Amino acid sequence: MSLDPRNTLARPDLAARSLEGLAAASAYADPTPMTAAAPAAALRAAPDGDAEQVDQLLFGETFEVLEERAGFCWGQAPRDGYVGYVARTDLAPLAPAPTHRVAAIRTYAFKDPSIKSRALGPYSLGALVAVEAREGRFAKAAGCGWFVEAHLSSIGVFETDFVAVAQRYLGAPYLWGGRESLGLDCSGLVQQALLACGRACPRDTDQQALMGQAVRAEVLLRGDLVFWRGHVAILLDPATILHANAHHMAVAVEPLAEAVARIAATSTGQPTGYRRI
Repeated sequence: MSLDPRNTLARPDLAARSLEGLAAASAYADPTPMTAAAPAAALRAAPDGDAEQVDQLLFGETFEVLEERAGFCWGQAPRDGYVGYVARTDLAPLAPAPTHRVAAIRTYAFKDPSIKSRALGPYSLGALVAVEAREGRFAKAAGCGWFVEAHLSSIGVFETDFVAVAQRYLGAPYLWGGRESLGLDCSGLVQQALLACGRACPRDTDQQALMGQAVRAEVLLRGDLVFWRGHVAILLDPATILHANAHHMAVAVEPLAEAVARIAATSTGQPTGYRRI
């Protein structure tokens, strides 16, 4: 059996105990769950602050830590299964179970239940918080501060239109490996929009290209996904796409035909397929 290293908590020297008999390693251990304590924490390919960012943890998400060394924790993000290294300073001991998620595209928490107090964040759509007190229109979240409660949604209450969610990111900067509203990439946009609707979604485009069912280019509908090698876009209608892309360096809207022609002129080539999810 071939295990995808992006989603397998294993190295030749160490692996999660649950992988005994599946992945060869010199030693096995049980991960220790921790919680992302920064508004957004980089998940890197190597234990180095300059290493490639392959994913992000949003505030309140769990990270299963198997090793801590030289200021970095190596582990796995259960929300999408990605494995990598997170700075120890961006993690905290396991927090209380979340009661709410951030439902605004981005919002601040405040040191006190007042918009005039020190602002903390910003926190992005999908961040997870445990509300522990309320005062007026504010809700206090463990480990951060006071949110305007209208910007939170109870766990289990989801959006219903992932395309509309994705459109709220319009203009956000392009950021490789990003999932936050201040910067995200093409697959991060798809993932965040689907998660907001309570739909599990893998991290990378080749993994997302296995979701749903294939459709022909002649019968595309709003919400279908168009894939290129290493890229994905969301159909707003049969002729228009929304995508986070390195051409515009932002989440942008453009005609599908123009995008196909522009990308075909690069090494990426023609679309590899269309999926309906």
